Amino acid sequence: MQQAEGQQPPWLALFSICLAAFLVPMAMAAVNLALPSIAEDLHIDAVYLSWVPSAPLWGSVVLMLPVARLADLYGRRRIHLYGLALYALASAVVAWVDQIEWLLFYRVLQGLASSFIFATSMAMVASLAGSARRGMFLGIVSTSVYLGLALGPVAGGWLTELLGWRSVFWLPVPGIILALVLVLRFVPTTPRTGKDQTLSFTQRLDVSGSLIFMLCTSCLFFGISGLPDLRFAGLLVAGVLLCGVFVRHQRHAKAPLVRIDAMRQNRIFTRSILASICMYGASFPVLFILSLYLQYIQGLSPGEAGSIILIQALLMACVAPVAGRLSDRYEARVIATAGCGMFVLGFIVLFFAGMDTPLWQIQLGLCLLGIGFGLFSSPNNNAAMGSVDPARLGIASALLNLARTAGNMFSTTVMVVIFNHYFGEQVLQPDDYPQLLVVVKIAVFLGGAYALAGGYFSLTRGRMR
Repeated sequence: MQQAEGQQPPWLALFSICLAAFLVPMAMAAVNLALPSIAEDLHIDAVYLSWVPSAPLWGSVVLMLPVARLADLYGRRRIHLYGLALYALASAVVAWVDQIEWLLFYRVLQGLASSFIFATSMAMVASLAGSARRGMFLGIVSTSVYLGLALGPVAGGWLTELLGWRSVFWLPVPGIILALVLVLRFVPTTPRTGKDQTLSFTQRLDVSGSLIFMLCTSCLFFGISGLPDLRFAGLLVAGVLLCGVFVRHQRHAKAPLVRIDAMRQNRIFTRSILASICMYGASFPVLFILSLYLQYIQGLSPGEAGSIILIQALLMACVAPVAGRLSDRYEARVIATAGCGMFVLGFIVLFFAGMDTPLWQIQLGLCLLGIGFGLFSSPNNNAAMGSVDPARLGIASALLNLARTAGNMFSTTVMVVIFNHYFGEQVLQPDDYPQLLVVVKIAVFLGGAYALAGGYFSLTRGRMR
């Protein structure tokens, strides 16, 4: 099939891409409900436990920009297929894991694979859609993600109870293999760019910039997660300095990963990126912290906790395509900023949760979070993708996904620091539940602050029309 991108709506191609966009977030969300069982089976402390959802974030962010450049050089579909194959393999081998170190290793591999998948998926969808349907198509992709997030806690909770925590990792493997076959069959080969033969391969890929970027993100991630240990503080300082080195290198590279000067001049794109970092930073710890709150403090089973958490992602899935379609017709920043405000209200409701809070209050907070994020995500992505040259959709897609992952990474590493401070290496016991509630309130307060910052960047990005 060699259908040109942007002609008649290629629904089978869209479904092929959306399948992986559904399965990977579902697997990530499902793991959160298995955390207590993993801790009990592998005999790990709270700090190791907090690394289970964190490890794939590092794997994802460290390769995001180099992978996007490779996709421009060799085709987005090819890189996407490599990511699907690696993700299926990394998920399948968890059957033989009996040590936390190996589990974290395969979680990192899952993260590396997801960078191949998400660095290419949004660009492929935007090319398939064309400008008139871009918001709607991106909304459908967002719906796929949120449906995965919605079903993940339910599937993770019940699978953990019935088949054990390892089954949560096997869950996406058959679907990922199917997605690989469908992409190979229905998604057209994407055109390559950046084929300047006057430059060597290392210049076209910007290997030096890629290595600096990988070292920079690694230092930032591990530096933040290891605080307040002074050795890790040194890593954090090194990461900040390397950010400056990376920016300077990109401004002088012959074929940079990111065109820094062009990005600075594009206010809509830059503010959309900043809003994404803040909102995903606010959203990501919710599953992790509420899973612990509902199971430890409220005494619910994994399945019951997953059913309650389901409401947030389900509402995201319902609202996102509608918001995306609206952003094709009306000002995206207004819709996205309203979503940020709704998100803040959800955190306010959750902040007042206590040891004996009725579950309807938790459900109300999750409803507000779900509607708010559904209103934000698709219009924000539409504004960002609509503000760049079509030839740069690949790097724009990677930067949006990097913003998502960076927000997730930052907020999750902050949670690692908080857990380290309050619990150290001890296993959570009933006497620790009041302290756990304090951690929940800190996480919710920080989420509200991130969402407020996201609303500011969304509102001040400028008009598209």
